[in-house]
Amino acid sequence: MNIKKAKEQVKNTIRAYLQKDSFGNYRIPVAHQRPLFLLGAPGIGKTAIMEQVADELGIGLVSYSMTHHTRQSALGLPFISEKNFGGEAYAVTEYTMSEIIASMYEMREQSGVDEGILFLDEINCVSETLAPAMLQFLQFKIFGRHRVPEGWIVITAGNPPEFNNSVHEFDVVTMDRLKIIEVDADYEAWKEYAYRENIHPAVIRYLDVRRQYFYGVENTVDGKQYVTARGWEDLSDMLKLYEEIGASVDADLIGQYMQQAKIARDFAIYYQLYRKYKSDYQIEEILAGRIPAGVTAKIKDAAFDERLALIGLLLDAVAADSQAVIEEQQLLTALLPSLKQAGEAAAASVQAGAQSLSAAIASERQRIERLKALGRSVKEAYVLHYKLVDSLEHFAALYAGTAASPSSGFAAVKAAFNRRSDQLSAAVERAKGRLDQMFIFLENLFGEGQEMLIAVTELTANYFTSRFITDYGCEKYFAHNKELLFHERGLAILEDLKLLETL
Repeated sequence: MNIKKAKEQVKNTIRAYLQKDSFGNYRIPVAHQRPLFLLGAPGIGKTAIMEQVADELGIGLVSYSMTHHTRQSALGLPFISEKNFGGEAYAVTEYTMSEIIASMYEMREQSGVDEGILFLDEINCVSETLAPAMLQFLQFKIFGRHRVPEGWIVITAGNPPEFNNSVHEFDVVTMDRLKIIEVDADYEAWKEYAYRENIHPAVIRYLDVRRQYFYGVENTVDGKQYVTARGWEDLSDMLKLYEEIGASVDADLIGQYMQQAKIARDFAIYYQLYRKYKSDYQIEEILAGRIPAGVTAKIKDAAFDERLALIGLLLDAVAADSQAVIEEQQLLTALLPSLKQAGEAAAASVQAGAQSLSAAIASERQRIERLKALGRSVKEAYVLHYKLVDSLEHFAALYAGTAASPSSGFAAVKAAFNRRSDQLSAAVERAKGRLDQMFIFLENLFGEGQEMLIAVTELTANYFTSRFITDYGCEKYFAHNKELLFHERGLAILEDLKLLETL
């Protein structure tokens, strides 16, 4: 299955394992909660979905790569203790608490969250000395004498033998105690993630026309050559930073992430073309309704790949508009309760208003620390809370500088918030206008051709544009989407007719 379906399987399994009866006991006893085993090629996103699932379920996450562990670090160190049996003293070997087990207890203490995921990567590549203890752990969820805390779900991952010479195949007894999920590389599933994570547009547009290059591992005389989803994401981050600092992007840089020379060279050429198209076609002018001279004739004579690139550039621009609107909308919505509370406090006294704003800032900072304790990444979980802190601090400073009396002290804050709300409304109208101009441009060039179908499909697939259109509407999108649905229904009917003819 693809990574999207695997994520749903993981999420649903965790939800099922965490169900309790009326007495507060887990419906499936911990001993019978099979650890999940995600088996799939390296770099397809197995690790990434753990953080997404933990974030969506509001539970903790502790991650370890098992190739970095020895028997001692996993089990704990042995020591001799004395115990009395039948009136006689005996020396007994015991173990200190495993680093892995201790990490879960530490997270519970720091975050206040009792349930979570213990994710053990590269589980089938452990050293020979650790392998027996690892198999025992998978069966009984215990290292040394210490058990995984109740409420913590064990999820493991590993690569098939063809990708890693260090793999030890599990025996049937162990496999029969695991819930095995086989994960395959799938570009369409990854593309949804790529839109949400702001993967560089050039990467997405390149893979749209070179899907066979999304993932691959090849054995050559020079060793393994490979490209992975992880490689494309890391390359995306570096492309953005190189563009910010004005550094040159070439095949040498790309080859540091794409370990197949042919693909590195091919993407390097495409990236330069992508930059050229962005300059030549003057996307901002098109979206402003001012089509530059010669653009219409140029694109009509262009190859299909170039047309796709232009459509991609237009989509990237309107997606950026949509994202900016959605994120500001989320921020203002999140700010409103704290500001309302501060406004009510300020009506009583200037000091009460200041204290309310300070308390809101402190609360957001605590949330950030809690997210850190839960093992979240800055990229996925912190951004909104950091923005909230920044905005609240701005409002607090404005309040401190303008508050004179309870009756007028909060007016400046309210006015500043209203200005941001007005700016958001203006941004919505600008984004809607640019979206309409994109449709007008494509209608004049391609009518209801495949280029329009591609544009509508991409708007639907992109989280930010689909969310924007749902919230604020776009008549042209709905009109063309209806045509797309009729087109798809027509294709389905033709397939059904073909099937009937064979009966």
